[in-house]
Amino acid sequence: MRDWRIRPAERSDAAAIVALEAESFQSASWGAKAVADGVADRHARVIVAAPDESAPPAGFAFWRRIGDEAEILSIGVARRMRRMGCARAMLEAIMAAARADGVRALYLEVDVANAAATILYQSLGFEKIGRRKRYYRNGGDALVMRRDL
Repeated sequence: MRDWRIRPAERSDAAAIVALEAESFQSASWGAKAVADGVADRHARVIVAAPDESAPPAGFAFWRRIGDEAEILSIGVARRMRRMGCARAMLEAIMAAARADGVRALYLEVDVANAAATILYQSLGFEKIGRRKRYYRNGGDALVMRRDL
């Protein structure tokens, strides 16, 4: 495990986030414009993680607050940086920020085939609360998970 520098994403991070998403998911859904718009959206939160101040982003996460709840929309980490605590650090940062912002519950969806992510989420206190059939473009189901803050 290493220490990660977590910071709010900037418009200049858009290309790196798009590349990380394409590397992380079979069917990337965010283009450069959508990422840049998300970074500028006052309702959305986009963070990036890097191993140090001078390194490019190795991970990203999109989340948004809706009343006293929040939803993690997407989280991805560069293959070469996986299993080094990057996703955990981003999730912990999201939980801390959401809690400080008055959020009472945090939700996410995860592909049922993504056992590593599911285990990570459970280790952070997320519980399975439902399943969405054929949720992903590839026809895969999604587990719906929740964590009370």
